[in-house]
Amino acid sequence: MIDFSLTEEQKGMVDLARRFGKDRIRPVALEYDRDGTYPEEILKEAHKAGLMYTNIPREYGGSGMSHLEHYLVTEALNYECCAISQVIGISHLSMGAIQLGGTEDQQKKFIGDMTKSYRSGCFCLTEPHAGSDAGIMNTTASRKGDGYVINGSKCYITNGQYADLLCLFATVDKSKGTRGISCFAVPRSTPGITVGRIEDKMGHRAMNVAELFFDNVEIGRENLIGEEGQGFKLAMMALDRGRANITAVSTGIARRAFDESAAYARERVQFGQPIGNFQAIQFMLADMNTLVMASRALYLQVGWMLDNDIRCSKEAASAKCFASDAAMKVTTDAVQILAGSGYMKGAVVEKLMRDAKLTQIFEGTNQINRMVAGRALMSDSSGLF
Repeated sequence: MIDFSLTEEQKGMVDLARRFGKDRIRPVALEYDRDGTYPEEILKEAHKAGLMYTNIPREYGGSGMSHLEHYLVTEALNYECCAISQVIGISHLSMGAIQLGGTEDQQKKFIGDMTKSYRSGCFCLTEPHAGSDAGIMNTTASRKGDGYVINGSKCYITNGQYADLLCLFATVDKSKGTRGISCFAVPRSTPGITVGRIEDKMGHRAMNVAELFFDNVEIGRENLIGEEGQGFKLAMMALDRGRANITAVSTGIARRAFDESAAYARERVQFGQPIGNFQAIQFMLADMNTLVMASRALYLQVGWMLDNDIRCSKEAASAKCFASDAAMKVTTDAVQILAGSGYMKGAVVEKLMRDAKLTQIFEGTNQINRMVAGRALMSDSSGLF
């Protein structure tokens, strides 16, 4: 029997995230968005509150939540500001490949050390000429003795300037394409890592995104996660989790936009009555709420599948596409409902609309995600049960 009710413990997790978001994130969200402020003090408090490493097992310093619980908390935090909340929750993607492919000793060493700090990790896959096409990756890992020397660069790396631990993908044999890509856990303190350009973004402005350079970075064999050539597979499996996460992020954005619109429709009086009394506005609100409900149902399904060890590549890709498109639609309609006051800088819905756009781009563009889902459907059914 399918049950959407939460346990008392799960309700407590969501309530904690909502209170933290309302008390610590909401008061500074617009200011941090305007100035592109890295939310250092908020991260320290989130770390102390147990909201930072929600997906990491307790034995490695995390909160030990299930995937489904993590996504519930993610929606609650992202309701207030997706940029700040994405930095809080970045370990869900950045540590995914290490959790999936690392030995217990590797996870204890690398992830266990990372969780002692609030700086978290970063997922180093994208390159200037190898975004969606990872097979043409130029960052190399050359064998040297019992270890490797890494050279190359990465771009658009979330938390790249600050992360304590890098989940880095590099090729050991470019002639093998994706089969030559390997995954490495690289501590920030390793010599040879430098930060390049810090991106100035349209949305998600409080979320640090940076360019990284690797100049003769020497690491040991113990830094290799899984076997040589398994990196691309691990990256794609981690992205299944990440795409479900973006579904929850998008749901939080859309829900806030809907709530702002509904509140305005109740209060804004035109022609002698609240604009929410007009059928045109009611239809928009009904459609917006439907998209929020559907987006939430999708991340709950994918979270359940992950928790039950059911492969969900096509479901995660489809969920991410739907929810991010929904967030873009809902936030655009929110600006329309608030009209001039929603379009101006400093309006919550103006920020939400800018933030929503990125959800259609990162963790694979929606065009790429539709390819992932479509190709899977050519050889597999779409049934859940």
